[in-house]
Amino acid sequence: MKDLARKFLSDDQCRRIEAAVEQAEKNTSGEIVPMVVSASYHYPVADAIGAAAFSLPAAVVLTYLLGNSFWIGGQNLWLFLGITAILYPVFHTLVKHWLAVKRIFISDREMDEEVEEAAVTAFFREGLYRTRDETGVLVFISIFEQRVWVLADRGINARAQEGQWGEPVRMIVEGIKQQRQAAAICEAVALIGKILAAHFPRRPDDTDELRNLIVEE
Repeated sequence: MKDLARKFLSDDQCRRIEAAVEQAEKNTSGEIVPMVVSASYHYPVADAIGAAAFSLPAAVVLTYLLGNSFWIGGQNLWLFLGITAILYPVFHTLVKHWLAVKRIFISDREMDEEVEEAAVTAFFREGLYRTRDETGVLVFISIFEQRVWVLADRGINARAQEGQWGEPVRMIVEGIKQQRQAAAICEAVALIGKILAAHFPRRPDDTDELRNLIVEE
């Protein structure tokens, strides 16, 4: 999963997003920080469940075939356990690295919870709560989970309408599905900039307090 973020955006696309953030922040004192991560969590339980789901049925079939072929017995428990012990780590490695299969063994609720937790953690770790006017906005994109989460500081939440971030999220999600992720992020950033400008116009002494893009492996 570590390579997902690096493959998600090219260097040129990163520069385009940074430029879009700079443009959006010209009209507002708000701080917009798009953040792209490969995954919000590594989901070890999914690896274990997936490995068991594949290795146990395969071990049953192989026990029957090999046991009868070598006159051991098609229901030999020790043969079954031995085959399972061999197959389990193989399938564990397969599920761990075959992300499309791994995702099958993770519920939507678990992914939502992990992405939300990772977004909140990143919000505080990257200092979005420390801006002068409490106007930091994190656009958190978790590639493996295919989730986008927008978090705004309390200064923004005190003035802006509830549910306002649904459209930027939809724009990014749809753009990723269409393989135009960089353009979609730029469009979402521009929209967020307009929302912020309506409540927090740029001040004469405004400075760029936060990074304009964060990409983590």
